Amino acid sequence: MKELTFAAATELAPLIESRQLSPVELTEQLLNRIHQLDSTIESYITPLPELALADARKAERDIMQGLYKGPMHGIPVGIKDNFYTEGIRTTVGSKLFSDFIPGKTAASVKKLLDAGGIMLGKLNMHELAAGSTGTNPFFGTQKNPWNINYMPGGSSGGSSAALAAGLATLATGTDTFGSIRLPAAMCGIYGLKVTYGLVSTDGIFPTAPSLDTAGPMARSVPDLALMLQYMAGYDQNDSASLKVPVPNYMENLSRGIQGLKIGIPTYYMEGLDPDVEILFNHAVEMLEYLGAEVKEMKIPELTMSAFSGNTIVTSEAANTHYEWLQTRPEDYSADIRTFFLAGTLLNPPKYIRAQQARRKMVKAFDKAFQNVDILLGPTIPITTPAYAENWVEQNLEVVIRCMPYTVPINLTGVPSLSVPIGLCSKGLPVGMQFIGKHLSEKLLLQAGNEWENTNPLSFTV
Repeated sequence: MKELTFAAATELAPLIESRQLSPVELTEQLLNRIHQLDSTIESYITPLPELALADARKAERDIMQGLYKGPMHGIPVGIKDNFYTEGIRTTVGSKLFSDFIPGKTAASVKKLLDAGGIMLGKLNMHELAAGSTGTNPFFGTQKNPWNINYMPGGSSGGSSAALAAGLATLATGTDTFGSIRLPAAMCGIYGLKVTYGLVSTDGIFPTAPSLDTAGPMARSVPDLALMLQYMAGYDQNDSASLKVPVPNYMENLSRGIQGLKIGIPTYYMEGLDPDVEILFNHAVEMLEYLGAEVKEMKIPELTMSAFSGNTIVTSEAANTHYEWLQTRPEDYSADIRTFFLAGTLLNPPKYIRAQQARRKMVKAFDKAFQNVDILLGPTIPITTPAYAENWVEQNLEVVIRCMPYTVPINLTGVPSLSVPIGLCSKGLPVGMQFIGKHLSEKLLLQAGNEWENTNPLSFTV
């Protein structure tokens, strides 16, 4: 097995259950690594070593007394800092909330902790979950562990960086226009954007409520399935929550993809960096070798995604932040202030047209899934950029370039799993996404698990 700090939760859980591994030992190793490395990576805003050790000792006592709760018991997890945690500072990566202490814990986090998960700390993030690079002038700019001169992506950059650096076993993320999948792609990990409403967003600070989702991030597909098993489910406190049965996400992971019909929208083949195109084409060949039937297809409505996504995100974010933008504009960094202020300039007809285009995309996706089981495309069209001196301009450029590849999934409410497909010529990870119809997470995890078994990070340009 890998060293403990890089081991999968699904590898660690049987050892903890059989008392071959102490949750205290596991937690101590992760906390020591955080102490040694995170001043460079800056993946945590608020590490919680005392709380984590106390919870680890309690988990150990309970397990020794025969009170094992299940495979999350004793597993350390990092929590993105826009998930509320009762009595623990939750900054949302923003100066606005630098001293905010919530009175409750986000529903999805509470489920993980009630199942015995150990909170290592609150993870850094792009300010207000509204950027794609990982810069944060208030709490430190997150670094990509593959090369610290490069970005880890955003807005869940602290989550992806912590996982890639072995500073957490599992991590939570949120995805409004790509904030789980983009950093997963840049850091070579796995991230699942779930069906809208499958995981409660109660107790998570909103970005654009009609698009916001929360979900798992991990170094393996089985670990995503494990987390989702606990995070999913109906919540009466979330008006968008789906009242549907939660299946067993852990079963059938090894079923393979023989005969699976995969469609590649031609939209996703345009404007790719050369290294992304090479690695994606190789991945398609591998999927065919594994038994999938892959074909290109056209979904013309996807061309509306950039306009619709930008209009809806900025409009809804501007609505949330309108008063603060008037009274505390200096408490926003320049890139986020510019992004949100753009939303205040939009008129109702533009927002209505964006929502009409969104409905057309939903119908187009429904039609596409009548002919294929899964859609496929690069997660983002670019290789991971190095941080630029003008980070404000760079942040906006990355959002503009990448949003058209990720936001269609948010607009249509369907799930998408980002997986690594190899290393570009700079030695940094590149990702692709398996896109499914509503509530097809089991199938995506099945496909992702088969793909993971190809050892994708061994592929290089």
